[in-house]
Amino acid sequence: MPALPLVIAPNPIFRKVAEPVLVVDAEVKQLIVDMFATVYAEKGLGIGANMVGVLRRVIVIDLQENGNRNPIAMINPEIIEASTEQQTFNEASLSYPGIDADITRPQEITVQYLDEEGQSQKLKASGFLATVIQHERDYLDGRVFLDHLSRIKREGLTRKYKKLLRQDPST
Repeated sequence: MPALPLVIAPNPIFRKVAEPVLVVDAEVKQLIVDMFATVYAEKGLGIGANMVGVLRRVIVIDLQENGNRNPIAMINPEIIEASTEQQTFNEASLSYPGIDADITRPQEITVQYLDEEGQSQKLKASGFLATVIQHERDYLDGRVFLDHLSRIKREGLTRKYKKLLRQDPST
C-alpha cells in the first residue's frame, strides 16, 4: 500500500502551480519518504507532489536501472539550461493510467534544486533522465505530458482515456 494515494486524472490539481518550499523541515523530508514509497508501490519512475495531492514544489525520481535503486529528490527544481538538441521518448503517467504518447523534449538539461538536507545542488542530465525530470517538473507548473502534443493528438488520447475510465472507474 503506497504511503500516499495517487491522484488520478481528471483532477483540477493538475492545472495548479505548486508552492515553493521555503524551509526543508521534517514535514518536507517525510513528504519525500512518502512520495518514494508511492513510486515504488506503484512501480513508477517518479512523481511530482501534486500527483499525491500536495501542492509543493517537490519531485522524486528513481529510474531503478538494472533493478538498483538510485533515488533523487528535488525540492524547488528549476531548469536553468536546456539543449537545442531534442529527443523523443514514449511517456506515460501514473496519474493517467492506460495512455501514453511520444513526447519530444530537450535532450540535455541542467537543473538546480535543493536536496533533502536543504543544500543547493546542480545536476546536468541527459537522455531518459532528462526527460523524466522535465516530465515530473511539468506537474509542478500545472502542465501534464499531454500538453506537449498537438491539439488533435491530445484530444484523441483524452477521448481514449475517458473511455478507459468509463470501462474501469476504479482507475
